[in-house]
Amino acid sequence: MTDSCDILISGGGIAGLTAAAVFGSAGFDVICVDPAPPVTERDANGSDLRTTAFLQPARSLLDQCGVWQRIEGDAAPLKVMRIVDAGGELPEPRVVRDFDASDISDQPFGWNLPNWLMRRELLARLAELPSVDFRPGTGTVNLFTRTTEARVGLSDGNRVRCKLIIAADGRGSPMREAAGIPVHTIRYGQKALAFSVTHPIAHENVSTEIHRSGGPFTLVPLPDWRGTPSSAVVWMERGPRAVELLNAETEAFESEMTERSCGLFGQLKLSSRRTIWPIISQSAERLSGERIALMAEAAHVVPPIGAQGLNMSLGDLRCLLELAQSRPEELGDATMLDAYHKARHADIALRVKGIDLLNRASMIEARPLRDARAMGLNALYSLPPVRRTLMQMGLGIR
Repeated sequence: MTDSCDILISGGGIAGLTAAAVFGSAGFDVICVDPAPPVTERDANGSDLRTTAFLQPARSLLDQCGVWQRIEGDAAPLKVMRIVDAGGELPEPRVVRDFDASDISDQPFGWNLPNWLMRRELLARLAELPSVDFRPGTGTVNLFTRTTEARVGLSDGNRVRCKLIIAADGRGSPMREAAGIPVHTIRYGQKALAFSVTHPIAHENVSTEIHRSGGPFTLVPLPDWRGTPSSAVVWMERGPRAVELLNAETEAFESEMTERSCGLFGQLKLSSRRTIWPIISQSAERLSGERIALMAEAAHVVPPIGAQGLNMSLGDLRCLLELAQSRPEELGDATMLDAYHKARHADIALRVKGIDLLNRASMIEARPLRDARAMGLNALYSLPPVRRTLMQMGLGIR
């Protein structure tokens, strides 16, 4: 059986589902496929316990496609980004610097939301869009392109003819590989633990990133959990240490994470299971090929620092939507896709390199280099124009 549509989206993660909602709301005929059905309950097996901070530019895109009003009540605003250097002899703060959203805007930096909940609300929105056909449990297996169209074979034996393929199918993207687009990958020997905690001291909508060695320990605000202040935690460590922490008994783990948090929020208590993720940096050589555009982790992967990952992906999506709407009759042609690559490639390369450097700095173990890191943080913060520019660049508005 052969179906046809304007756009085939390979990948039903948050980026792929958002792309389906955005293009479906804009009037395009969309088929979205993913080999794994999405998990939309917090405590179900396989649920994604990571969170995503949707920065300011993302809000207008989510509002435009009818998603923002669904998630606004569950999202915790991020009013301050706090950087803590704890690289001294003892795990305690020695440099604390706050980057306040009110210095550059009348809105928070962004809003934090659990990934499993975002998937649930995206699926509910797709169910309202008659132009979107979401097919969970079905993947893409092969690709055949011509200058006028693409044909994609699916794992259920069906085929799809379309004008444009959007590959949002992850760091091992089968559509990117089918299109023959190479990637450059950096492996750090790190893994990230992701989980939720409760704590007696309120976070006051401050996202706190604590640097010592092995990688940052980041607490991002969540709404209260069962009446107690709650945060999502991403704890980056070298691989063997991360696995050791993953398997530690709960009491020992809670003691370790409270110490690593410098006790800033009091005694931390687990409020979810622990999950673990490999940390890499990866970028595609090109963001497009014949009738195919790469976005999200098919195009770029960065360590979870500064809430850049998915927000870079939404930058890809905004660019694709603008190009598609400016010349809808030429959707997916070489002119559109070349313009997409040129518009996004330099910004992505800059952010991938910048986050790579930040991650390497966060991993430092030698004390003299940790001292230099603290002095660098102080120097950047003490220059108000530099501080404002860094905040604007982090939001993607400069």
